[in-house]
Amino acid sequence: MEPEPNNTGSGSGNPKEEATLKVPSKDPKKKDDKKDEDLSEEDVALKQQLELYVERVQDVDQGLQKVALESMRNLAGEIAQEYAKRVNEEAAVKDLIELVEQIVAFHMKHNAEPEAVDLLMEVEFLDLLVKHVDSTNYKRTCLYLTSSARYLPGPDDMSVLDIAYTIYTKFEEFPSALQIALYLHNMQHWMFVWQHVKQVFTSCPDLLRKKQFCYILARQGLSFELDEEMCADDEDREALQEIINNTKLSEGYLTLARDIEVMEPKSPEDIYKAHLLDGRASAGASVDSARQNLAATFVNAFVNAGFGQDKLMTVPSEASSGGSSGNWLFKNKEHGKASAAASLGMIHIWDVDAGLAQIDKYFHSNDNHVIAGALLGVGVVNCGIKNDCDPALALLADYLDKEDSSIRIGAITGLGLAYAGTQNEQVGISFPLHCIRDKLTPILGDPKAPLDVIAFTAIALGLVYVGSCNEDVAQAIIFALMDRSESDLGEPLTRLLPLGLGLLYLGKQDSVEATAEVSKTFNEKIRKYCDMTLLSCAYAGTGNVLKVQHFLGQCAQHLEKGETFQGPAVLGIAMVAMAEELGLDMAIRSLEHLLQYGEQNIRKAVPLALGLLCISNPKVHVMDTLSRLSHDADTEVAMAAVISLGLIGAGTNNARIAGMLRNLSSYYYKEASLLFCVRIAQGFVHMGKGLLTLAPYHSERFLLSPTALAGLVVLLHACLDMKAIILGKYHYVLYFVVLAMQPRMLLTVDENLKPLSVAVRVGQAVDVVGQAGRPKTITGFQTHSTPVLLAAGDRAELATEKYIPLSPILEGFVILKENPDYREEA
Repeated sequence: MEPEPNNTGSGSGNPKEEATLKVPSKDPKKKDDKKDEDLSEEDVALKQQLELYVERVQDVDQGLQKVALESMRNLAGEIAQEYAKRVNEEAAVKDLIELVEQIVAFHMKHNAEPEAVDLLMEVEFLDLLVKHVDSTNYKRTCLYLTSSARYLPGPDDMSVLDIAYTIYTKFEEFPSALQIALYLHNMQHWMFVWQHVKQVFTSCPDLLRKKQFCYILARQGLSFELDEEMCADDEDREALQEIINNTKLSEGYLTLARDIEVMEPKSPEDIYKAHLLDGRASAGASVDSARQNLAATFVNAFVNAGFGQDKLMTVPSEASSGGSSGNWLFKNKEHGKASAAASLGMIHIWDVDAGLAQIDKYFHSNDNHVIAGALLGVGVVNCGIKNDCDPALALLADYLDKEDSSIRIGAITGLGLAYAGTQNEQVGISFPLHCIRDKLTPILGDPKAPLDVIAFTAIALGLVYVGSCNEDVAQAIIFALMDRSESDLGEPLTRLLPLGLGLLYLGKQDSVEATAEVSKTFNEKIRKYCDMTLLSCAYAGTGNVLKVQHFLGQCAQHLEKGETFQGPAVLGIAMVAMAEELGLDMAIRSLEHLLQYGEQNIRKAVPLALGLLCISNPKVHVMDTLSRLSHDADTEVAMAAVISLGLIGAGTNNARIAGMLRNLSSYYYKEASLLFCVRIAQGFVHMGKGLLTLAPYHSERFLLSPTALAGLVVLLHACLDMKAIILGKYHYVLYFVVLAMQPRMLLTVDENLKPLSVAVRVGQAVDVVGQAGRPKTITGFQTHSTPVLLAAGDRAELATEKYIPLSPILEGFVILKENPDYREEA
C-alpha cells in the first residue's frame, strides 16, 4: 500500500505532477527508446519545452499561466517552421505531429480555437481538428474556418469548408452544414454538392427542420427534387417540394407589404415628385413623349413589382374610359409596347396564376410587339418559381420558330428567365431541360436567324445552364461566334455571345481554361473581349487577388479608340472582388484610380462596376463619386453613373439618392436619353416600394445566388453600350434584374407555416470571428415585431426565449418552434 501515498503525497504539487505525467503519455522506457532512435536534440528540446509549458499553464499563479500561454504560441510557430523545413528536406514529421496534437488539444481547452486551426493549417493536418472540437467550441471553430476560407487559395479553401461541414454534421447543426454545401455548390460540380445536401436531409429525422432546409434551398434559387430517401412519406415530400419550388414567396411578400401598410399602388408621378422641383422640369414632359411613356412603364413595373395592382396596366375597366390597360399599352410606340406588356409580368411577379390570367389577353393581339411582350412577361412572372405544370414552357415553346424576330426574342428571353439556374440534368430533375436545350441550340446554328435572335438565345442558354460548365451548350455558342461575319463582330449585340458562354462557367474558376484556350482562336475583333468576359465570369465571387491584378493590368493599357475589351475587365474587378468586404473596399479604391487615368471606354465602365460592388447598399463615398460622375462631360459616363446610382439604392427608398435623381431630372430635362436613365434609376431606388433588394449575396453575406449575379451581369454588359441596347429597341434587357429581385425581409412562421409575429432585435452586424465567449453579434439595435425589413449589413436576433428559430441566420422565411423550457415570468 506504500506506492499510493508516494504518488499522491506531494501536497500542493499534485496538479503539476499529474500534468507532467499526462503529456508524454508513454512509459519512460519507451520514451527513451524513441529519443535514441528517432528524435534529434532539437526535437527533444521542443518536447521538454512543451511539458514545461503545460505544467506552468496549470499553475495557480495567473502571471505564470499567461507567460506559459504566450510561450505555447511561440512554440507552435517554431513547430510550423520546423515542419516546413522537414517537408522541403523530405524528412519524417511523425514526431512533430504528435507534438501538434498535444498543442491543439491544449488550445481547444483554453478557448484558443483560432491558434489551433492556424497550427493545423500550417502543418496540413486539419483533419485532426474534428476529434478535438466539442459542443462548447464547435460554433466558434466553424465560424473561424468559414471566415478564413475566403482568404485561402484553392484547393485549401475547399478542404477547410469540408472540415467545417463535417463538424457541423457531427454536432447536428444541419442548417449551417447545408449552407456550407450550398457555398461549395458555387465552386464545385453539382453532383458532389448533391451528395452533401442529400446527407443533410437523410441525417435529420425532424420534418420541421427539413422544411427550414427547403426555405434555405428556395432562397438560393436551386432546382432540387427530393427523393424517397430524403423524405419517405409522399404527403410530407410534396409539402417540402412546394417550399423548394418557392410557391409561397408571393404570399409572404404580400404579408410583409400589408404589415408595413404599403399595399396602395403608386403611379410614376408619385415617384418623380416633380412638384418639389422648379418650373423647368415640368416642361421636359413634352420633349419625347414616347420615350417618357416608356420610362414611366418601367418605373411603374419596378415600383409596383409583386403587388398585383398598379395605376397604369391593371386599372379595372370602369375606372378608365375605354377598356382597361389597353389605353396605356398603346401610349407606347412599336417595341415600347413589348416592354409595356411585359411589365404585367413584373407587377404580378411570383404569383403565377394571377399573372398568367392577366397576360393571356395579349396573346390574341394582332400586334407582334404586344405578343413579344406577353411572352417575355410569362418568363418574368415565372422567374424563380418552379411549377409541376411547366406553364412557361407550354406557352413559349410554340413561338420559338415564328418568323417575326421580336416574337422569337420574347419567347427565347422568357424561357431564359423562367428556367434560369435549373440546369441540373444529372439529378433527374423533372423540368424538361433537354427539351429547352434541344429547342434553343439549333437557333444558334441557323444561318438565317438574325443576329439579335442569336445573341438573346446565347444569353437564355447561359442563364438556364448558369455555372453548369455544360459542354454541348458551350460548343453551340462557340460555333455561333465562329460563324459571325466581320461586320457582325463589330455589332454591340455580338458581345452578348461571349457573355452567354461565360455564364456557363460562373464561379467555376479553372473549369473555364479549355474554353478560354479555344477563344484565343476567334477573330481578333472579339478575341480579347471574349477572354476578359470568360475570366470575369469564371472567377466571379471568388475574391481571387491575382485575377483582380490581371484585370487591372489590362485596364492600364492605353489603346486605340475602337477597342472594347477593357469594359468587361473593369466589370471583372467588381465581380471578383465583391466576395468579401476587405477586397470590396480595395476594389473601390482601385476603381478611383482608373477614373483618373483611364481612357473613355474604361471610365464609362467604372460607374457600373461601383454599382455592382455596392448594389442595394448605398455607401456614402460611392454615392458621392457617382453623383460627381453623373454630371460628367462624357454622356456615356454620365448615363452609366445615373443607372448605377439607381443600382446602389435599389429597393432602399434612400432619400439622399432620391433627391439627387430629382435634381438630375431637372438638370437633364432637355436631354431625352439622360432623362430616360434618370427615370429608370428612380424606378430602381423605389423598387417594390422599398421592400426589395438586388443584392446577390444573402444569409449574412455568406451565400451567393448564381442566377441573381447572372441577371445583374447581363444588365451591366448591356449598359456598356447604352445607346445601342438600352436606349435602342432592346430596352427590355432591364427586365433581367428580375433574376436578382428578392424581398429583404425576415418573416417568422409557426410550425404550420402560418405567419407568427414575435419581437426581434435588428441592428448592425458585428464581426465576432475569433472572439472568445459569447460576444454580442449586433450593435445599435432596435426592437420590432416581425415581419421586418433588413437593410444591407443588418442582422436580426430573437428578443424572446419563448421560441427557438430553426435557422441560425434570421433572414427570409424562418420557422419558430416553441421552447419547451420556457417559463412565463410572474
